Amino acid sequence: MAEITAAAVKALRERTDLPMMECKKALTEAGGDQEKAVAILKQQFKKIQDKRADNATLEGRIFIATKDGATEAAMVEIQCESAPVATGEVMQQFGQALADHLLNGPGASSPDDLLNQKPAGAAKSFRETYEEIVNKIREKIVINRIARVNGPVGGYVHHNYKTGVLFCATGKATNTELLRDVAMHIAALRPVVATAEQLDVAIVNAERERLTAEARASGKPENILGKMVDGRMKVFYADQGVLLFQPFAKDDSKTVSQALAEAGLEAASFLRWQVGN
Repeated sequence: MAEITAAAVKALRERTDLPMMECKKALTEAGGDQEKAVAILKQQFKKIQDKRADNATLEGRIFIATKDGATEAAMVEIQCESAPVATGEVMQQFGQALADHLLNGPGASSPDDLLNQKPAGAAKSFRETYEEIVNKIREKIVINRIARVNGPVGGYVHHNYKTGVLFCATGKATNTELLRDVAMHIAALRPVVATAEQLDVAIVNAERERLTAEARASGKPENILGKMVDGRMKVFYADQGVLLFQPFAKDDSKTVSQALAEAGLEAASFLRWQVGN
């Protein structure tokens, strides 16, 4: 049996960043061959995956990358088991690298597709880096979902990193700060849809008929009934969680729709992600 020296163990540890005892065990199994030991250590990823497969991933972090001029943005959600891992430097660097590559690379149809890609100038694919991270941290880590959208778009991640928003508009994005402010509004006030047209048509029609009947029963002149109903429908839309009709969080003297209109923008859609949901 080949002698496993302290120097060999140290060299393997520096190469893999795994614990000394794990490195010594792998070298012993590999008969002192460094390359075989590296391969043995890489195989541990599958064992860790299987062992922790049923563990809950209630912690995590959301990452956003946005192009200059708010022309395009990407968002990535990574889930894990513990808060220290979610907020740690390793996760921060890996997650941001994924979001940046998703935005600036060829795009990806799924988290697996993204993991299989290799960053420009890198020696390893994202999957290889991911497996090394799991090997080192010994925790279940899941790249849960990814998205890339066209602008004008504003992005926002809450200070706890667990809520992320991409807000998409139409128009000319001359006010990128407003786009981010609306994304922040969405994170805080949790609208359900961006526009009234995105609500269930049957529910909207039923409410309009109810309000029309109430207005007619009040005895008001027929020629003002429509305006009365339209005014009350705005309240209904706000209550139903329609973004455009909510008072703007940064200036509640106007609605989100009014704030956007002043900048020549209209709401199109949004993504609001919460870690674990």
